[in-house]
Amino acid sequence: MSRVGKYPVPVPSGVTVQIAGKALSVKGKLGESALTLSDDVDVTVDGGLVTVNPVSETKRARMMWGTTRALINNMVKGVSDGFTVNLEINGVGYRAAVQGKTLQLQLGFSHDVDYPIPDDVTIKCEKPTAIAITGRDKQRVGQIASEIRAYRGPEPYKGKGIKYETETILRKEGKKK
Repeated sequence: MSRVGKYPVPVPSGVTVQIAGKALSVKGKLGESALTLSDDVDVTVDGGLVTVNPVSETKRARMMWGTTRALINNMVKGVSDGFTVNLEINGVGYRAAVQGKTLQLQLGFSHDVDYPIPDDVTIKCEKPTAIAITGRDKQRVGQIASEIRAYRGPEPYKGKGIKYETETILRKEGKKK
C-alpha cells in the first residue's frame, strides 16, 4: 500500500490543473508542465484537490500510485513556487560568475570551465563562492546542480571543491610524520 498516494495534492490559487485523456498539464505563474499518465492509475481533479487512485491491486499499480502523486505534487509546487538548489565553492582562487547565458567557473584548472545555462533554469551568483540554481522542474534543477558539482567535487582533506549548501564533508586527517 502506498502511504504517499493516499493523500490528495492541494492546488494553490493561481494554478490550474487539466486532464485530457492520459495527459495532465499544470499551469502557474512560473510556466507550464506536462505529464503523461500511466494506465495503472486514475487521476481526478475536484475542487482544489487532485486525487490519484490505483486502477487495480497489482504491484505495478501500487508503485505507480505513489510515484504519480509525487510527480503531480512536484509539478504543482514547481509552477507555483519553483525549486532552488544552492551550491558553495571552497578553495583559494575558486569562484563563479554568470556571463550572459554562461556560467563561468574558475576551479583551479589551467582553463576556465564554461557551463551553458539552459533556458528553463536560472542561475545566479550573489557571491563569487555561491551559486543558486532555480527552476520549475525539480529533476532538472537537481541534474544541473549535480553536473556543476561534478566539475570539482569536494575533497576530504582540505574541503576544496563545489558542494551542496546542506552537504557536510567528512574530513580526513593528513599524513603523519
